[in-house]
Amino acid sequence: MRASRLYPLLIFAVLLLAGCGQDRSNPAPAERAGSDTVSQRSSDAAPSPSSGTTQVLVLGNSIAAGLGLPDPGRQSFPARLQQKVDSLGWDVRVRNAGESGMTSAGGLQRIDWLLQQPVDVLVLELGGNDGLRGVDPEATKKNLTAIIDTTLSRYPEASVVLAGMQIPPNLGPQYTRQFREIYPSIASQYDRVSLVPFVLEGVGGVDSLMQDDGIHPTMEGQRYVAANVWDVLRPVLESRRAQPRDVQPAS
Repeated sequence: MRASRLYPLLIFAVLLLAGCGQDRSNPAPAERAGSDTVSQRSSDAAPSPSSGTTQVLVLGNSIAAGLGLPDPGRQSFPARLQQKVDSLGWDVRVRNAGESGMTSAGGLQRIDWLLQQPVDVLVLELGGNDGLRGVDPEATKKNLTAIIDTTLSRYPEASVVLAGMQIPPNLGPQYTRQFREIYPSIASQYDRVSLVPFVLEGVGGVDSLMQDDGIHPTMEGQRYVAANVWDVLRPVLESRRAQPRDVQPAS
């Protein structure tokens, strides 16, 4: 029975299917523009930095992309985040740049292009595919750190929400531990980085929150993922709402 599946095997399957997607780490700008969707709200033109809207960029893999959902643009966790801020009447735009198969190296290759639009908060949900491929944890840490540094260099007043991931012990307990420690280690180095300890907390291994493939979160499972992120993102947004807004890029 599905309920008897071991949780580590479930997480391995999540990473496996995510890694099977084409890793279009560095497509042409026109192609990448087509893959970046705005949750709930559609906009043909990028808002100007002076528009007053708080800009949230979600850079992630198949979890953020909502792989397997009938309508990812409304059912993925970034879309759920947009719904949460809309319900509060906050002027916040969530831009979903999640892409199946994305690695930390791929995210690093994309970040300069993505930062051409203003960013107040970066939600960084990458690294799971690195763990599947047995990438050196130090390399993953270096890539994630470089993504954060690039973002904060261009937008010094921006904040980052780092979504942690865990992997099964297939590659040995030492590798599993080293990978798990990547995220808290990075977060501890910055004042402007807040940590989601494990983005799939409360979802992995729960049949009612997983799709029939036993791999990806259902629509309800995505609600739980959104709640995990929202617990950390909301205080960040509240703090920003209490401060004057300035997303002008650093010169």
